[in-house]
Amino acid sequence: MENKKFTVTDDLLASKGQRLLNFVIDLFIIYVIEISIGTTIILIGDLTKSDTASNWVSSLRGVESFFFGLVILFFYYLITEMYFSRTFGKYFTKTIVVKHEGSRPNMKSIIVRTLSRLIPFEPFSFLTADRGWHDTLSVTYVVKKHDFIAKKKLFSEE
Repeated sequence: MENKKFTVTDDLLASKGQRLLNFVIDLFIIYVIEISIGTTIILIGDLTKSDTASNWVSSLRGVESFFFGLVILFFYYLITEMYFSRTFGKYFTKTIVVKHEGSRPNMKSIIVRTLSRLIPFEPFSFLTADRGWHDTLSVTYVVKKHDFIAKKKLFSEE
């Protein structure tokens, strides 16, 4: 008797439309977090009568604001995918991040996945392939959650 192992197949992969929607939703959430943090710092500065923090946030230049956004992006993806295997965008589109054999990604895979999102023009990697650079470099897959669970359950019953 063969010892077959479950593997992610192409029919389980999230569509490009789902991936694009994930990206747009997650960018919106990251932007809201960035604005919320900045507003909170300003409010705390006003309440404590400390202008230092408020002035720092108010005087951020475009490049500084961009890097602040990258830090938020890094922690957003790292925390949500490490603990839930999905971001808010993936939750909305009913997709999830898994390894090739269907297991949850380990911390190393999530860190590689998150760091590779910082590569310039990485979001455009989907224009030429089914999987983006952050998928291929971390050896992870974004799959349709319900189809994945059903197929994995069928596989384990065989």
